[in-house]
Amino acid sequence: MFGTVALPAYALLPGGPGHEASDTFSLSVAQAQDVDVSALATGAPLSADGYAVTTKAEIEEARLEAEAAERASWAAELASRGSGSYAVYTVRAEGDDYPWWDQLPDDYGGGLSPLRYYYRECVDFVAWRLNRDAGVTSAPWKWDWSNLASGSAYAWADEWVSKGWPTSSTPVVGAVAWFPYNHVAYVQSINADGSVNLEEYNQNSDHSYHTRTIAAGDALYLYPPG
Repeated sequence: MFGTVALPAYALLPGGPGHEASDTFSLSVAQAQDVDVSALATGAPLSADGYAVTTKAEIEEARLEAEAAERASWAAELASRGSGSYAVYTVRAEGDDYPWWDQLPDDYGGGLSPLRYYYRECVDFVAWRLNRDAGVTSAPWKWDWSNLASGSAYAWADEWVSKGWPTSSTPVVGAVAWFPYNHVAYVQSINADGSVNLEEYNQNSDHSYHTRTIAAGDALYLYPPG
């Protein structure tokens, strides 16, 4: 018969001088090496990668510069399309009483005017003139997109008819001159020979004020709504 005596795993330390408990043994200490640190290393300066912080003021300055550059680009575009003061949108043309003449048009990120058409479109200018002639030059407006006509000038003649408002081939001052190529203008006056003087915006897609004279038969006239 053989007998077996079990010894605890921590009873003896390999190579140890005695019977010490393993919880007093540190492997990291046993294996540690002395390290000499050079005096040059201890005196070396600390450094970190540099980085730039953009302040709120700098962001605002950049935004204003970008906006100015966009406006300058638009002014140059207008100047390249024609001559006269109307071609430079930073200068209000003589005779133009449209209150939003300096707002950005939709092509350049502009929004809707208080009349709910896009700024500096032909329909917005004519809607303004119809309000002005009705004695309304500020909110609440008498006419806007909701009760006048759509944002597409092409549909205005049909919408006039659907509302029972008169149309005619005979021009009258204050009427809307309607053109089937998706444009409307304001009848400013009628000459002795029957020709018609118009005021308009965006006649040649430059979002600016123009005046011109046409033969009476060149347009259909939508009389001012009551």
